[in-house]
Amino acid sequence: MAKKSKIEHNLRRKSMVDRYADRRTKLKAVISDPNTPDEERFEAVRALDRLPRNSSRTRVRNRCRVTGRPRAFYRKFEISRVAMRDLGLSGQIAGLKKASW
Repeated sequence: MAKKSKIEHNLRRKSMVDRYADRRTKLKAVISDPNTPDEERFEAVRALDRLPRNSSRTRVRNRCRVTGRPRAFYRKFEISRVAMRDLGLSGQIAGLKKASW
């Protein structure tokens, strides 16, 4: 089980991403538009730099919903490989079989 503080920190990051998503997309559109004057583009870059770092989507870490484990994460199920193995062996995940050959 992951530390509770790390899980909470990641949840705060997710909420901050949602809060600043509109502002970030508008500023990025201004920056990437080739018809934007240089001064306006520079101001948009500065405004983007003033936003909190944790408002960026890339700062959010995918974590297992069951254990909070940050690595070996399956996006389709939103759980880690360890949790998937435990749930699969106990019959909690429909259609999952343990391979044997």
